[in-house]
Amino acid sequence: MRQELQSLPKTLADDVARNLVMVARLLDEDPEGAYAYSKVALRLASRVAAVREAAGFAAYATEKYGEALAEFRAARRMTGSVDLWPVMADCERGLGRPEKALDMAGAPEVQKLDKAGQVEMRLVAAGARRDMGQLDAAIVTLQSPELASQSAQPWTARLRYAYADALLAAGREDEAREWFAKAVESDRDGSTDASDRLAELDGVDFVDALDEQADLDEQADDADAGQPVREERAEGDGERD
Repeated sequence: MRQELQSLPKTLADDVARNLVMVARLLDEDPEGAYAYSKVALRLASRVAAVREAAGFAAYATEKYGEALAEFRAARRMTGSVDLWPVMADCERGLGRPEKALDMAGAPEVQKLDKAGQVEMRLVAAGARRDMGQLDAAIVTLQSPELASQSAQPWTARLRYAYADALLAAGREDEAREWFAKAVESDRDGSTDASDRLAELDGVDFVDALDEQADLDEQADDADAGQPVREERAEGDGERD
């Protein structure tokens, strides 16, 4: 990205870089904020592929799938890279076109992706099958050497989670529980809520300690607020007597 920005005058490049940094910082926690920064970067340097890609991810995070797809296509035209192919296919899903996403999953571009990209494409294809109500096909789509592998890769937890979720949707609860457990084992950075899903299947009901304390405080406040009212009524009754 730094190399791409070198094509711009230094002051402009610095301004664009600051906006791109903010996009990256806010993307997960404040997608709308990231989107606003991406629009500024886009106005400043729309001919830089990294800017178009960042704008695409910001739009994707805010579910503006048509806009995201347009930006990803622009970035791909500029670089010739296929790395964005899976997320482009997922944009088609977001636009209500799962059939188009499946067409992309069978395109020659998929063979040019690295292993992570191919796994991501498999996840998108399975999601498209589910969009079309084809649960069994979604389950089969996720069955792969990557799913069966014992080694933990960056994509392992998400792949196992998607498989467990598809099994559960198909009513295969025992198998789903097994795969949610496997997802928990490989989810070292908490990228999924597999542990919560597993607990739910086991009938465990978690209570948030902060929420519980807030409820107790609220009950105490209500009791305190009610006490003066009772005293006033008692005094009033005495005066009426």
